[in-house]
Amino acid sequence: MEGYKQLYNAYVTAFPDCHFTVDDLVAEGDKVSMRYTFTGTHDGQLQDVAPTGKRVTVCGVFVGCIVGGKVVEDRTVWDTLGLMRQIGAVS
Repeated sequence: MEGYKQLYNAYVTAFPDCHFTVDDLVAEGDKVSMRYTFTGTHDGQLQDVAPTGKRVTVCGVFVGCIVGGKVVEDRTVWDTLGLMRQIGAVS
């Protein structure tokens, strides 16, 4: 869980106006799947990339197992390459 907090803090710092939109949410038993869209403006440092002021939109998918109201297993995939292209970190 600590790793997720660090990752979350890094992106909230780099994109202080970030917003997550849940596009689809499906739950069955203890399994949950979510498709989401992340938007924000790159106004803070992201790893070794200085702020660019560029607006980004990134899609992602979360699949998890929830037991006792807590996520006990998860997989998250999102378009990191697309994000880096949008801020000009890669071509």
